[in-house]
Amino acid sequence: MTDKPLRPQPRFPEQDTEPFWEATKRRELIYQTCDDCEDEVVFYPRAHCTSCISSNISWNVSKGEGEVYTFSVVMQNRHPAFKDLGPYALAYVDLDEGFRMMTNIVGVENPIEDIQCGMRVKLTWIDQGEGNIALPVFEPA
Repeated sequence: MTDKPLRPQPRFPEQDTEPFWEATKRRELIYQTCDDCEDEVVFYPRAHCTSCISSNISWNVSKGEGEVYTFSVVMQNRHPAFKDLGPYALAYVDLDEGFRMMTNIVGVENPIEDIQCGMRVKLTWIDQGEGNIALPVFEPA
């Protein structure tokens, strides 16, 4: 178990997103597609398609590759789980499968200078302790 405070965790049961969080324990980034409107991508997880409102949706595993759409560098955060991170990047990443997610960019020395919009990134994980979810984050590809 880690000595660092855990980042805020989802509260279960949570009918729409629980399969997503369970998949993170296996280090799988999953997303949904609609079976009724030609594989419309649905993300964040929901009980229905955002295009046609159908509940006929399927889960898929992402390759975890994409590019930075936009980002911001947080200089300080007083929450116990974030206060010792120093500057860190909060970003929207466009995944190659067609969905956008909010995440962190890690694995850079200086997030102010080392991240650019359009930069290719790949999935990595931050463990949240034994048996807990893992957080999907991205690093330079």
